[in-house]
Amino acid sequence: MTPVICLITDRHRFGATWEPPLVERVRAAARAGVHLIHVRERDLAGGPFARLTENCVTAVHGTRARVVVNDRLDVALAAGAHGVHLRGDSMDAARIRRIVPADFLIGRSVHSVGEALAVSADGVVDYLIFGSVFQTTSKPGREAAGLHELAEVSAATTLPVLAVGGISPARAGAIAGTGASGIAAIGLFADAPIDAVHRIVEQVTLAFDTPERVS
Repeated sequence: MTPVICLITDRHRFGATWEPPLVERVRAAARAGVHLIHVRERDLAGGPFARLTENCVTAVHGTRARVVVNDRLDVALAAGAHGVHLRGDSMDAARIRRIVPADFLIGRSVHSVGEALAVSADGVVDYLIFGSVFQTTSKPGREAAGLHELAEVSAATTLPVLAVGGISPARAGAIAGTGASGIAAIGLFADAPIDAVHRIVEQVTLAFDTPERVS
């Protein structure tokens, strides 16, 4: 199967002059076949957040990649993004669906089977991100959920479930074996040389073609 691959941004990994290299990384990922760009800069003020999002939308133009904004529906709409990604404490997805274009993406982060079932029941969310599946420096101190819980969440919903947390190409086959639809990652893309992004996408895609059994 072809996995859904999501790049999550983190400007703090790109130094003081972060915007040009971050946008260039987004451009490279989109051209390599990444499907979603999740602009996650939660501590960025509205104006700079909107500018970054606009630049990301421009960077993915002509590719199949779509840009979603973390939590800030106002920024997503103002910047012409393709969707919004909601946290567990974000506004209700059904309210958003009533005021956005028909093709506007709505994603949601979940951390348990119960949350996945509740979100799926609304019938308005397009995809879920579940994690942290493995230990990750992006969420220090958070216990890893593990592959078995990822499998339970994936089996509990018909929505695409993307695994997040400690993602690497070496783990992609095991993730595929849980029934998850793809992966979402920060460090996988941000910490690699920019010319390695295409190879990372190829490795993840190949791993989903040969899933590993979860024991």
